[in-house]
Amino acid sequence: MALISLKSLGVTMSAPLFSNLDLTIGTGDRLGIVAANGRGKSTLLKCLTGEMEPTSGDITRTRGLRVGHVEQAVPAALAEHSFQQVVADALPAEQAESEQWRVDVVLDSLDVPQPMRERPMRALSGGWQRLALIARVSVTDPDVLLLDEPTNHLDLAKISQLETWLNGLPREVPVVIASHDRAFLDATTNRTLFLRPEQSPVFALPYSRARHALSEVDASTERKFQRDMKAAQQLRRQAAKLNNIGINSGSDLLTVKTKQLNQRAQRLEEVAAPAHRERSAGAIKLANRGTHAKVLITLDDVVVETPDGTLLFKTGKRHICQGDRIVLLGRNGVGKSRLISLIRNAIIEPETAAQGVKVTPSTVLGYSDQALSGISGDDTPLAMLSRRFDVGEQRARSLLAGAGVSIDMQERRIGVLSGGQKARLVMLALRLANPNFYLLDEPTNHLDIDGQEALETELLAHQASCVLASHDRSFIRAIGNRFWLIEKRRLTEIDDPEGFFRSVAEGTG
Repeated sequence: MALISLKSLGVTMSAPLFSNLDLTIGTGDRLGIVAANGRGKSTLLKCLTGEMEPTSGDITRTRGLRVGHVEQAVPAALAEHSFQQVVADALPAEQAESEQWRVDVVLDSLDVPQPMRERPMRALSGGWQRLALIARVSVTDPDVLLLDEPTNHLDLAKISQLETWLNGLPREVPVVIASHDRAFLDATTNRTLFLRPEQSPVFALPYSRARHALSEVDASTERKFQRDMKAAQQLRRQAAKLNNIGINSGSDLLTVKTKQLNQRAQRLEEVAAPAHRERSAGAIKLANRGTHAKVLITLDDVVVETPDGTLLFKTGKRHICQGDRIVLLGRNGVGKSRLISLIRNAIIEPETAAQGVKVTPSTVLGYSDQALSGISGDDTPLAMLSRRFDVGEQRARSLLAGAGVSIDMQERRIGVLSGGQKARLVMLALRLANPNFYLLDEPTNHLDIDGQEALETELLAHQASCVLASHDRSFIRAIGNRFWLIEKRRLTEIDDPEGFFRSVAEGTG
């Protein structure tokens, strides 16, 4: 049963975000929406709620339909409210007193600990804030659930928990998910919409299988386009020959035939459709200056502690070698970021290195953390690049434009850039530093799928040596060739991450 129907829907800002979109959303649907950063996913969700009017086309909703929309940002008005209050305040006035039990049911279904329920939103981590917004919408018992980047800031355990929760929802409640998390989309969706400016294909498949089907469709479209263009060229060549003969012979029949051939060629060219070319949100390119050293870093039973001195784990004797792409695995709080910080400090300030950390002198660091702290919000992209690297203004402007920071944004505060633009700016800075060793803490956090895949391609193509921490299972699987698991205050090397992923999903890790 269709609950929402879209007919020839389109939204144009400075350029079309999407157009001619025909789509139905109904019982049993688990629809994933995929597009690059800034290409209309959030806009489409707002159209579905009625919050935003489309530029063209129509939306039909069943009478009395309750649409629950979980947006990305936490409303400022909720900052001082407790987790429980944020959820309870979403209940309709007539249910506020008699049905408070609904709040407890939702919080229990999301495994929210009792102490967490009393904390104000401003004191919660980004992950818990996301779950609070999801619970706030869920308690209203919507007929359709819309989720905008629901895995942002969630660790693997909470992502797994959210997958289980979503898959346990009644099938009569359709769910629409806009996300860049490929593994999450595979686990929670059964349809995929690829949002495009002209025609937006929909497949009755989860993301990975739909992406493969899309590639086949695009390849077939491109082959047909090339055939049609070749046929049009042949018709024009034939027309030119007949035209010459007609002029020399004075034949009106050949003149008419020439006109007909040119008209046929024009019709072919007008309807020929090239395969879709995704407009880049900004290129990601890395570098690897290389080194003759085989071992870059040695960890000799390094003690990893919290800032107050509490032991997290010991590393044992470990070597980080050229060509290693080591993924740190473990639940939040086990010390992954602390280990990355110890290694970073040992490289940039060797005289204060933690005991047991030995760095080869030829090691040159490329570092990015999940907060993108390597860039200042008050700086401008142009000033930052010009100050840090020996590039002239024109070269800096060209590099920034290639990374997705347009000319009009290059002298504005970095703080006003989107998360995707900031991430690409950091990646550009990493490239210009020309490192031979990368430390990456949640590098895909702000990147769309194209950006994630570009980063994977660059790391593999340059055979970059790196240590990274990530909650992105697709990225981990694509990049890692060594895996260090931190649990029970020990660091052990394992063959692959799948056992850890399973243990997290089962709640045993």
